[in-house]
Amino acid sequence: MFKIVKRFLLALVCAAAPVGSLLASEMAPDTPLTLSGAVRLALASDDPYLLAPVARAAALGHTAVSDSQLEDPKIRFGFANWPTNSFSYTQEPMTQVQLGLSQSFPRGNTLPLKREKRKAEEQAERLLQDARRLDVVLETREAWLELRYTSHAASIVGASSLEVAELIGAVQSNFAVGKNKSQDLFRAEMEQGLLADRLIEIQRLADRARARLERRIGVAAKRRVAGNAPMKHPAALSLLIDTLGSHPVMEAEQAKIIAASKDVAIAGERYKPSWAVNVGYGARGGDRADFASVGVSLDVPLFTKNRQDRKVAAAKKTKHAIRLKRDAIKLDLRRKLQSSYADWVRLGERIQLYKAVVRTRAQDTNEASLLSYQSGTTNFSELIRSRLAALDTELTLLRLQTDRLKAQAMLLYFGNAPLF
Repeated sequence: MFKIVKRFLLALVCAAAPVGSLLASEMAPDTPLTLSGAVRLALASDDPYLLAPVARAAALGHTAVSDSQLEDPKIRFGFANWPTNSFSYTQEPMTQVQLGLSQSFPRGNTLPLKREKRKAEEQAERLLQDARRLDVVLETREAWLELRYTSHAASIVGASSLEVAELIGAVQSNFAVGKNKSQDLFRAEMEQGLLADRLIEIQRLADRARARLERRIGVAAKRRVAGNAPMKHPAALSLLIDTLGSHPVMEAEQAKIIAASKDVAIAGERYKPSWAVNVGYGARGGDRADFASVGVSLDVPLFTKNRQDRKVAAAKKTKHAIRLKRDAIKLDLRRKLQSSYADWVRLGERIQLYKAVVRTRAQDTNEASLLSYQSGTTNFSELIRSRLAALDTELTLLRLQTDRLKAQAMLLYFGNAPLF
């Protein structure tokens, strides 16, 4: 039942009417790009990464039908015992115009097993498409969150740059009347240059994030991002681990194991003989009776040690290798899940610490330094240091919040949560 519900939720993405209306609103150039809107645009795009498994699944569906059919019958037509001295059809009693038909039949249940194998491979491709949908959603969310971070970070650094510009004006005025030293002015101008450098670095990060997002949603990535980043709360770690086996990546590997099992069964059918039916008709002239013939031919697998036995052993080893690959993938997924959950929890603790203590103390220190500087009890360098500490605190808090949202997006990837 869980698998059916999951597939239904994924299929909702492709529902034409509601998605079409939502996409129309998301594509409006003056509308901020929301997180859910970016995901909708990414899943509705003609991305080859998403479409390739669909094409392969359709191809395997056709192959399943063709592979389960009998070989085409063979028709034979010929002239037998034709006299070369007269080329007369009625001269010799054995002269015939022959027509034959033969039909071969494969070993045992080879045909239905081939069909079942292709169907399992088709299912693996469809599950791979589900897995790629989750990959696209995760990458889109991460790129959008990074773009949101750079937008907010630029605002924070820009506000700090304006404050430093005001300080420079005040220092220049005081320096003109002899109240400030020249190094105070140099320090303020250096700080303004460092802030400009930070803005350039933030823009570099924004360009990279926008390029990643544009890969998924096209020109819509050039729009400004919305301020909020709503995402569903992840499930408990124990529940996520329990449901890891139903992840599309794991189910796709399981479908490959089923296909490999069919290969083992097909190899086992090689111990059975294949056979063919041959029907012939020979027409004779001169009021002579015509000839009819029916025959059955078999190939008998007598020497199986280096052929059938090897085929079965190879098929079993291949199946075992696929099973080991599935187990390795599950271990990797579990490791990433536990790592992401640890990040999500610990980043949450750091965010609470920064909000409750670090940011408050940095703001208090900045205000106290400004008052002390205005009253002449502290120097300009101390004022700059306090402002830098407050700025770094805000940027660090924003980075922590973004990284935690990225960890949350990864947990939603593991939890097969609804995409919107």
